[in-house]
Amino acid sequence: MRKLRSLIPTMPLPAWVSTRAQTCARSATLAVALCCAGTALVHAQSGAPSANSADAAAAAAAAASANARPVASNAELLVRGEYLARAGDCIACHTVPSQKMFGGGRPMETPFGTLYTPNISSDKQYGIGAWSADAFYRMLHEGKSRDGTLLYPAMPFASYTKVTRADSDAIYAYLQSTPPVHQPNRPHTLRFPYNQRKLLLGWRALFFRAGEFKPDPKQSVEWNRGAYLVEGLGHCTMCHTEINALGGNTASKEFQGGLIPLQNWYAPSLTSNKEAGLGDWSIDDIVDLLHAGVSNRGAVYGPMAEVVYDSFQYLTEDDVRAVAVYLKSLPGHSSEVDTSPKSPFVTEEANRLAPLGKKIYDAQCAECHAAEGQGKLPNFPPLANNQSIQMNSAVNPIRMVLNGGYAPGTKKNPMPYGMPPFAQLLSDEEVAAVVTYIRTAWGNHGAPVSEKEVNALRSAPLF
Repeated sequence: MRKLRSLIPTMPLPAWVSTRAQTCARSATLAVALCCAGTALVHAQSGAPSANSADAAAAAAAAASANARPVASNAELLVRGEYLARAGDCIACHTVPSQKMFGGGRPMETPFGTLYTPNISSDKQYGIGAWSADAFYRMLHEGKSRDGTLLYPAMPFASYTKVTRADSDAIYAYLQSTPPVHQPNRPHTLRFPYNQRKLLLGWRALFFRAGEFKPDPKQSVEWNRGAYLVEGLGHCTMCHTEINALGGNTASKEFQGGLIPLQNWYAPSLTSNKEAGLGDWSIDDIVDLLHAGVSNRGAVYGPMAEVVYDSFQYLTEDDVRAVAVYLKSLPGHSSEVDTSPKSPFVTEEANRLAPLGKKIYDAQCAECHAAEGQGKLPNFPPLANNQSIQMNSAVNPIRMVLNGGYAPGTKKNPMPYGMPPFAQLLSDEEVAAVVTYIRTAWGNHGAPVSEKEVNALRSAPLF
């Protein structure tokens, strides 16, 4: 087990951690959500890629030797556990906004019914206070509750299975140190036959393979750290990979983006595709976006804003950079972008809506985003050459115009600028026109938007 940490090194503890963990040390999950709101992220050292296999073996051996050190003190364990819980974004699903931390009960709408996240506080009756470290690791690693009950795959155990035992134990220790929340768990309200857990055996046979993360000796320490965070605690595939009818990830489209069911947000591609993904983004741009919530290429909004607010902003610069390095290495695919010739109808529709769209843009948008869509950095992101504007799915720009968007307040960007909603001001036709305009102007290659698409998203949930 310790050998896994040869390429997943520990960095100095970050300064943000609360004194609660240290105070507790001195004195003595079932996460179920069909699509976690977003969510990505444990400490990394940068390191140059191995020059050859001999160098890689030598580095691994040296790191393994370095891991043969005394067990951390209880205070250090709790601090590390709190950091890892932030990295896994546990608070987002297991805490109802404005209510007690880790008390559970947050409803998660799915195509199969409603799931309610469980209490993971230290309460012995309703939380995990009576759980052992072994039971907690089994839950993460095998997707089974303390009594052996199979968890619904909304709990991202397909990703959490990659978490090392040492990290699992640290998270467990931290959760046991949190204040108990004496709040019963709400039963799920799933439709038949989805409420029959025995059917999960079939899902697991198709989509689940247990196993901790295995570092790639051909890659650098930094790359492996990023892979561990993205594939494991970050469970990024839960949103950024297309979900099929059975609620599983489509393996052939891993990290290529997908619509988040019922939330009606589109999680964009994370691959190196230059038109749909991060191919044209620099490492610094990715780090800024994840750490601050804004960058020269855009700002986070929707579910990803919550991920940055609750999780990414608390990670070390090294960890976020490791994530960026790994994401930049993901291969792009030509299928991520619709390159088929536009039909005459599509061209005519774009031309029909463009004049009205430009009029609205000049009146309502240009003051912040500039006349040619270049934006006014760092507060107002560019719309020209912006992948989130041009994606095959127009869901995100439509929702931004209807509902507005606000980057999260972070340590690096404590007073973010926001965009007001226009749902009450613009008609369906006007929203379709301005979104069509920004998707097709300034060299953007998006398709026009219909009034029907706009109307359908007026009732989309805000959270």
